Amino acid sequence: MTILADPMERALDLARQAAEAGEVPVGAVIVDPESGAIVAEGFNQPIAGHDPTAHAEIVALRRAAERLGNYRLTGLHLYVTLEPCAMCAGAISLARIGKLVFAACDPKGGAVIHGARFFEQPTCHWRPEVVQDEATGETASTLLKDFFKARRA
Repeated sequence: MTILADPMERALDLARQAAEAGEVPVGAVIVDPESGAIVAEGFNQPIAGHDPTAHAEIVALRRAAERLGNYRLTGLHLYVTLEPCAMCAGAISLARIGKLVFAACDPKGGAVIHGARFFEQPTCHWRPEVVQDEATGETASTLLKDFFKARRA
């Protein structure tokens, strides 16, 4: 397992890879907080995979569960460059992620501090600690804005 000083920087690198592949630039990294080791990572792949559920978080969660042989990822930390949508928030809850760290807010599609506020719902049975990484929020936001600006040009 790889150990990184800053998992969010790796998530941003993955987001850049997604953009280069023509996918919305979102990257995700799952880390074991005790060792600092990366358990799994992923970036958006719904176009290439013909899979509407292949968001960065889902890709990383699937890989981590497969690697560990368990769908419960209790205590692990998930770093993602964009506030998760409702689908991803649900998957994060079901996986029992211990801490969610996201960079850019998503007022339109986010479901953690915007929209549905999934983890605040009474039907949500597992709530991770949630942290917005404001230090990388602007970088992640710029990646997204530049990606969509280029697509409209």
